[in-house]
Amino acid sequence: MMNGKTIAFLVAPEGVEQVELTEPWKAVKQAGGTPKLISTDTGQIQGFNHLDKADEFAVDDTVDTADPASFDGLVLPGGVANPDFLRTQPAAVRFVHAFFDAGKPVAAICHAPWTLIEADVVRGRTMTSWPSLQTDLRNAGATWVDQEVVVDTEGPNTLVTSRKPDDLKAFCQAATDAFGG
Repeated sequence: MMNGKTIAFLVAPEGVEQVELTEPWKAVKQAGGTPKLISTDTGQIQGFNHLDKADEFAVDDTVDTADPASFDGLVLPGGVANPDFLRTQPAAVRFVHAFFDAGKPVAAICHAPWTLIEADVVRGRTMTSWPSLQTDLRNAGATWVDQEVVVDTEGPNTLVTSRKPDDLKAFCQAATDAFGG
């Protein structure tokens, strides 16, 4: 269902919740898509299992050289440190914003909506996230709900959000459906 589609996975050099990277990555591949790892630096990124270092992953391209037009969708994995770092990087924020400008689907899980808030793309959207972000999302103009997965089509693109690793099955299905659509 995703044959010929390339999906960007944007992560910081460290701090990404590994399972929130690897499970959607596998889902994209199983659906026939091509995932690409984008970060702010070349080389390897460091995954984490909560606060413990996990595996390293090779970066395919950086946000300052990757062209959002060459991707069919974007996944923003969570972890606390990952989106907190990305939202301070102007190139990463511009990269995220470009997907909304182009009407391309975006999927964000856990703490990842912090980067969406910084890109100013959540106003008027219905979303979920890790519960501690609900006030941030409401203050940025989103409607926050406590659901396993939310698929919002009321903006310029399809926006898929989930709360936590326990929601990954539903998140991956909704994301690949949006990317394949």
